[in-house]
Amino acid sequence: MRRRSGFGWLELAIGIILMILGILALVRPDLALTGLVFAYGVAAVVMGIADIILYIEVERYTGFGPILSLIAGILSVMSGLMLVLYPRTGVLVLTVLFPIWFIAHCVSRLAQLGHVRCVAGSGIYYFALSLNIVGLILGFLMCMRPFFTLVTLRWFASFYLILLGIDAVVMAVSRMGTRRF
Repeated sequence: MRRRSGFGWLELAIGIILMILGILALVRPDLALTGLVFAYGVAAVVMGIADIILYIEVERYTGFGPILSLIAGILSVMSGLMLVLYPRTGVLVLTVLFPIWFIAHCVSRLAQLGHVRCVAGSGIYYFALSLNIVGLILGFLMCMRPFFTLVTLRWFASFYLILLGIDAVVMAVSRMGTRRF
């Protein structure tokens, strides 16, 4: 069998894109909300595809976790496409979709924590656990208080996207040399 690098190139690309989106939202507050909606839509599509690919890669090894990745991936792709195709409508719907996307993504990542601990170790495991629990809490808070979402969306999303990007880059680097094909 041929050995292939376990480096997570897709995870690395997602991490870099998320960090760039987060920094851009912080640095350029004058950007139109529709532009941010479009960018978040693209990020949601890319992350959804990554979750679906993860499902395909690990579904034979574990039980319930990969199904959540598939569901979260489909929801992310659907939400992202809606935001990309209808950005003006997306501004209004964002107060509902954005928290649902955060919750779905965090649940998907929490379901994968067993795999993360095996592949990346306890430090990254606890970082991902903490990050995704905070994401769940904030996602539910945004669902309960839509005005909170509108008022704090840029700041909250900026910082959280940067953290998600860091998480994805760390996961990509930690996977180096762990897969065999």
